[in-house]
Amino acid sequence: MNTIAERIYDFLKNFPPFSMLSKEQLLSICKSIHVHYLEKDNDLFITGNSIKNEFYVVKDGAIGLFEEKTNSLVDKCDEGDIFGLRALMRKDNYKLSATAIEESIVYSISSELFEEYITTNSEASNYLLSSFVSNTRYIESDTSKVEKENEKILDFFEEQSADYSKNPIHCSEETSIKAAALIMTNKRVGSIIITEHKKPIGIITDKDLRTKIATGLISIEKPVSAIMSFPVITYPENITVAEAQIAMMKHKITHLCITKDGTPNTELTGLLSEHDIIVIRDNNASILVKEIKRTTSFIELQNIRQRAEKILKRYLNQQIPIIFITKILSSINDSITNHIIELSLKEMPTLPPTSFSWLAIGSQGREEQLLLTDQDNALVFENVSKEDYKNTQQYFLNLSEKINKGLEIVGFELCPADMMASNPKWCLSISEWKKQFKSWIKTPDQDNLMLCTIFFDFEFVYGDKKLVKKLSKSIFKAIDAHEIFLNFLGINALKNPPPLSFFRQFLVERDGEHKDQFDIKARAMMPLVDAARLLILSKGIDIPKNTITRYEKLAELEPQNGDIYIACIKAFKNLLRYRTEQGIMHKDSGRFIDLNTLNKANRLELKSCFKAVKEVQDLIQTRFKLSHFL
Repeated sequence: MNTIAERIYDFLKNFPPFSMLSKEQLLSICKSIHVHYLEKDNDLFITGNSIKNEFYVVKDGAIGLFEEKTNSLVDKCDEGDIFGLRALMRKDNYKLSATAIEESIVYSISSELFEEYITTNSEASNYLLSSFVSNTRYIESDTSKVEKENEKILDFFEEQSADYSKNPIHCSEETSIKAAALIMTNKRVGSIIITEHKKPIGIITDKDLRTKIATGLISIEKPVSAIMSFPVITYPENITVAEAQIAMMKHKITHLCITKDGTPNTELTGLLSEHDIIVIRDNNASILVKEIKRTTSFIELQNIRQRAEKILKRYLNQQIPIIFITKILSSINDSITNHIIELSLKEMPTLPPTSFSWLAIGSQGREEQLLLTDQDNALVFENVSKEDYKNTQQYFLNLSEKINKGLEIVGFELCPADMMASNPKWCLSISEWKKQFKSWIKTPDQDNLMLCTIFFDFEFVYGDKKLVKKLSKSIFKAIDAHEIFLNFLGINALKNPPPLSFFRQFLVERDGEHKDQFDIKARAMMPLVDAARLLILSKGIDIPKNTITRYEKLAELEPQNGDIYIACIKAFKNLLRYRTEQGIMHKDSGRFIDLNTLNKANRLELKSCFKAVKEVQDLIQTRFKLSHFL
């Protein structure tokens, strides 16, 4: 036997997916593997190059994958690691450069071998599908919180459901080639499915017309059955992008037929093409985040945020879990804000006089802003001398004005209540912010409680994170010193009881612009938000301000009340999804709902959410003994 092939076999058999192949399959691959020796700093491929018909495995040493613009290391591949497979499946130019960061030996495996032995092995293929996202490793160097979070959750592309054409063009097998070509031309499509009793039996593409008709090999008057490719490859409606990519590579095709049960024996419901996958990729969250970093103007960022709206719609249609959608959109929003701050800093005449942090507050701070609504933000800067305070604050007010303007251009309207960092009230030093929060806590009148419900939900976005930690610590210290504050916050949390009247009817707005409409935010969502905030503050725990995260932590801390908190989580998820869908449908914030548009199922679903509101409010009234205050 080939001694080199045996040595390669002894190495690869220890690493998946090669360890999942039979000995005969793996030996067949090993006999055709090419071995590359790279000295340190040698390139295997560089950004922009056309992809080679192969992917790679590191035998010895280490290969770094570098981003061209910043020359930053985004992935390090060690012994047994695979790289270049995504590019091979993407069929596009290399997006990164592969460079030896130490003396290395690399094996290259052709796409033909991949198709013949790996995609046809169910265990190996399933491994690739399940690990396609998680096996991308990122080096956490001096990157921001946003960048780290993006790497964790945004590389979701291959696992999401593929967005395919729901109305595929089709014809019978007796249709003439000429008639089929005319249909394709009129419908402006590059393929047509041949069906029998609505079931797919074949396909014709532009390529078939070029190679079989334009060459004169077959008469255009013959039936489509003379040139159609068959049998077709079929998949069910929930096919993922990764499955589609692997299937197309495995069968060397560019189209997949989508049927009711994924077999050719049921009705054709869609068509997925290689072009569709490219479109999905161009409107993928991870792609948008990378594009954000390359933009040089607020208008470019506006275009990206509009594309994010399309992602939101697609994820809702695909029934992606709402908590995942919120993380995706929040990461995009944070990335946009980060870049706006960086662009604004470049426009300032000097560097910042001291360190600062940009904070998202309210729904933005809780990572619950899915739709484009108005801005809510604040700025905290490090303490400076009394003499320098005014000039320092003015610098950050000028910076904030640029940032707020940039966010407005992108699509986030200016806050009508002026809850923005460009307002001197909300652009303060760390000491002044501590005094402000202490004052609100010490004097919990209605106005101060309202401000607490907004500003307590702040989240670090950009700058010096240590300032945010100091601020959080001071808030808990102030609450400990004024325990009665929690009772007042509890009263505030009960101001909106379950939104049903004595006769079990929805409580609607009595007058004004939204008369007879249901306020899903104030009457259903905010009671759950307020309750979660109060209960987690009473525990003295500083965790992410997200409402669902708060209830999850409460369920962990109080298993005896776990059923209540789990019901609150379910209710909040349903309300958030419902409001988002309404907002997209009516092109507004989704806050006010016309009850006449609800069917019986919608009404029942909403009413079931109100039960959770009542249960958690009853718990609050008992725990904080609020009957003495009411």
